[in-house]
Amino acid sequence: MAEPWLSADDIAAHLGITKDTVYTWIAEKAMPAHKVGRLWKFQASEIDDWVRAGAAASDRELPVAHPGVAGRSYAHDNDEHGEG
Repeated sequence: MAEPWLSADDIAAHLGITKDTVYTWIAEKAMPAHKVGRLWKFQASEIDDWVRAGAAASDRELPVAHPGVAGRSYAHDNDEHGEG
């Protein structure tokens, strides 16, 4: 059986963090996430490997896209993520 795709709420519960932290980690720490339409989807195995590699605990931040610059801004409101 294929591994199910999980929502941001599911991953937040899996890790014991808030959904806002999930979105912050996608933007700033390259948390493995896949955009499906307007929604972010996750596979628990990818997230578990990423956490075990120490990426969640790292102080290292990756560049964040800014409005007006190629790419995407990562505002943390529900509309932006298509969930709420």
